[in-house]
Amino acid sequence: MAETVDKIKLLTSSPDLSTATYQIHDESHTIGNSLRWMLMKNPKVEFCGYSVPHPSENVINVRIQMYDNFSSLDAFIAALADLDKACEAIEDEYLASLRADKFERWVEQS
Repeated sequence: MAETVDKIKLLTSSPDLSTATYQIHDESHTIGNSLRWMLMKNPKVEFCGYSVPHPSENVINVRIQMYDNFSSLDAFIAALADLDKACEAIEDEYLASLRADKFERWVEQS
């Protein structure tokens, strides 16, 4: 039987979680860059960066540093929720445009 792996794991942190590194399993640059962008929109976030430790490892590491000892975990959870809302809005608009037949059709000419 395969070993289960947590989707998100806390790698390192300060005691008050104002700085922390989170590891997200089974994700890539797509979520890493989007999540970093969403985190940096938060004015309480001093620094955020992500890395893929090695191409053969299917994980990303997200480093968050906060101003004034705010919790990086709270910022991380809020950014994930905001990213989810943004993806839902994009999907809703996309599906609405498909239903309304508001898209350009391209037919390849041979």
